[in-house]
Amino acid sequence: MGNQIKFGTLYAGHVDLEDIGFVGQPVNDRWLPNEKLISVFSKAEAIAKTLDNVGFSNLWLAEHHFQREGYECIPNILMLALHLSHVTKKIRLGCGFNIAPMWHPLRLAEDYATADILTNGRVIFGVGRGYHSREVEGFGSPQQDQKANRELFEDQIEIILKAFNEESFSHHSEFYDIPPQVPYRDYILEDLTLVPRPVNRPVEVWQPIVSGSSRALEFMGKHGIRGLVPAAGAGDKDLNQVAELYLDTMLKFGHELELGQNLLVSYNFHIAANEYEAKQEVRKYFEESMKLFAPLGFYKGFSDFQIQQLNDPTKAPLADLPSLEQSIESGTWLCGSADSIAEKILALRKQIPGIVNINVSNSIGTSESVITEQLQRFGEEVIPRVNG
Repeated sequence: MGNQIKFGTLYAGHVDLEDIGFVGQPVNDRWLPNEKLISVFSKAEAIAKTLDNVGFSNLWLAEHHFQREGYECIPNILMLALHLSHVTKKIRLGCGFNIAPMWHPLRLAEDYATADILTNGRVIFGVGRGYHSREVEGFGSPQQDQKANRELFEDQIEIILKAFNEESFSHHSEFYDIPPQVPYRDYILEDLTLVPRPVNRPVEVWQPIVSGSSRALEFMGKHGIRGLVPAAGAGDKDLNQVAELYLDTMLKFGHELELGQNLLVSYNFHIAANEYEAKQEVRKYFEESMKLFAPLGFYKGFSDFQIQQLNDPTKAPLADLPSLEQSIESGTWLCGSADSIAEKILALRKQIPGIVNINVSNSIGTSESVITEQLQRFGEEVIPRVNG
């Protein structure tokens, strides 16, 4: 069966929320005070300490901005990761993800290199393109124009990897002129050196696989980038198809891997005595997550009418919306006893033997006390069963 599985969790930065679920407060009506929004940092610390104590390997954090609603409230995951490295001993801190179009690529490269050095290699580098127009466009980069967004992103990653790997470099493109040919002291600039560069090289780079498009996979193959993919798959492809396409692309670019290697599979989960109790306890979190993400295009085939119903607490409970049961059936959610969850993970491992990285996460809106209790149970009851 190969190496033991390294388990992680994604904490995207939601504060404890009240009045949630289909009958709860509409997303756009939430406007939390700063005193509440900053609780994201103590919550992240509690989660990190729990993971460190119960056998997890990684905590992944997500970069987001301007979210006064309280859902994703970590603007700089490298700064937070550096802090969390001081209050934990073993876990690695993953960037899931730094949104490159909201950065100058050289500032992102410098900040990661600094974190790499100061944490002795405990920060995992990850990059994404962004999906909130308010965030990406708010920083002056394209998001609505997906072609422009991807072209900018790819150019930025080329620059970052040059900066990481070359003692000096230059880069001249549609978006960047690095360095500009200007006088400096007594010469004209022709190249730059990143100071500092990461000391743990080659840098392990991760990126989300959202659509599974050939262009995205080709770019990942060219640079040997690792991929995070939901357990239900990406776009119109299931997990097996994504794993096979990723492997084929990596082999094409000379990366000798086995099926599932360098992929991280992500689940939502909830442990209870049985599946029925787990569903009863977690349904409101599932519903709150749909309220946030469906209008952003994260649910396939949602109509404008369904979005309107989702935003109305009087109509959403009776609307024809995707159910928690469907998400359990598709494999996105793991709900039930610790033994049943372990069995599903072991079945995945048999099916795709190269997978050694799995994220199990709690949904948007879940309170700190529930998250820490669930992660504690997973670490004590599931991880030993899977890796025993």
